[in-house]
Amino acid sequence: MALRTKCIKHPLGDSDGWRISVMSHHTLDDGITHDPDITPEMYDEHCTRLSNPLLVGPLKRNEISWGAFEERFLSYLKSPNVRSRLHSLVKLAETSDVTILCVEETPEHCHRRLIAEACKEINPQLEIIIE
Repeated sequence: MALRTKCIKHPLGDSDGWRISVMSHHTLDDGITHDPDITPEMYDEHCTRLSNPLLVGPLKRNEISWGAFEERFLSYLKSPNVRSRLHSLVKLAETSDVTILCVEETPEHCHRRLIAEACKEINPQLEIIIE
């Protein structure tokens, strides 16, 4: 089984398995207006614990750099509550296909990649497919 990452707006794939949105909100860049292109049919679960709106907002508004965001987000992933959710995600991905979703088109500057990499640290045998 595998853990995939992809843009929530990309088409559903046969190998996606359980689709988890890791977005803090399904909004436009203003953080308030609902994004009409994101509907509940696009994901099976919405896990806000794997996002940090206190960091995402400043990043979207260019108030912090990607490097600063990445450093702070990796620290956030180490908090006990979030670490517990990462372990649950790894266990699920060990037995079935799972795809974590965010709105960023590519993973280079997206927290979903950081989540996948943290899961790989928990289980180095876990197959990670980053789209």
